[in-house]
Amino acid sequence: MINPLWLRTFCTLIEVGHFTRTAERLHMTQSGVSQHIRKLEDQLGTELLVRRGKQFSLSGSGERLYNEGQSILVALSNLESTVGDDPAFEGDVSMMSPGSVGLKLYPHLLALQCEHPKLIIDYRFAPNKDVEKAIIESTIDIGLMTSKPNLADISCTPLAQEPLRLVTPAALTEPDWDTLMNLGFIDHPDGGHHASLLLGANYPEFHHSDMFPKKGFSNQVSLILEPVSMGLGFTVLPAYAVEAFAKPDHINVHSLAHSVSETLYLCVNRHRVLHKRAKTVIAEAKRWL
Repeated sequence: MINPLWLRTFCTLIEVGHFTRTAERLHMTQSGVSQHIRKLEDQLGTELLVRRGKQFSLSGSGERLYNEGQSILVALSNLESTVGDDPAFEGDVSMMSPGSVGLKLYPHLLALQCEHPKLIIDYRFAPNKDVEKAIIESTIDIGLMTSKPNLADISCTPLAQEPLRLVTPAALTEPDWDTLMNLGFIDHPDGGHHASLLLGANYPEFHHSDMFPKKGFSNQVSLILEPVSMGLGFTVLPAYAVEAFAKPDHINVHSLAHSVSETLYLCVNRHRVLHKRAKTVIAEAKRWL
């Protein structure tokens, strides 16, 4: 019988793609991770990884084990949930969302954790595609997404609406088309998508965000408005990210004729049994969003 601990280490290594980061995630040593993989290969009598120095790829046997092993680990987790103690305010809950909603929600979840110190919340900011991947691979309990996934294995329900905002330097009071063209765009990972939604609904001249001179880029949601506040360009962001900015006097948030909002979806793997502690976190999210 395959040791489930070794199997968990193997599947985590494939998901993470790096021995050191796998060791960090599983609170092990790197040599411990390597030992689990070697023991699994010895037990199965086959090479699971094709090693090239510090790099590796899956062998055919490794790919088959990974595909089947994920469902086994999910089944074991579900079994633990149904037969063991399932307290509502104790244990680990992993969650992932785009940065804007994370800025809004995470402080409230920390307050919940302060009330219940045995509840441990692992919260990660990530774009929609990474959230979707983590849900499918069962590396998180809860995902929040701003686009509706189409995969049958993901159950999602609308949770809230988040408006999009046009944000310029504080001195700009009339965001007409020519002014925006002269100012230029501060881009971010969802910049083109957000600009298409909001600017496309309000400016007949708009076709795509590449029309604007690009004046900067940041993939850190808390930093996107820094160049805007310094007069270097404008951007389009969800409302929660704008509300969290530490220097509101240095920016101008404009009300446009046609408001546009993104739907925020609560997403889980439909084949997993949710712990009560995960349901506690979901209830808190619904309270604040």
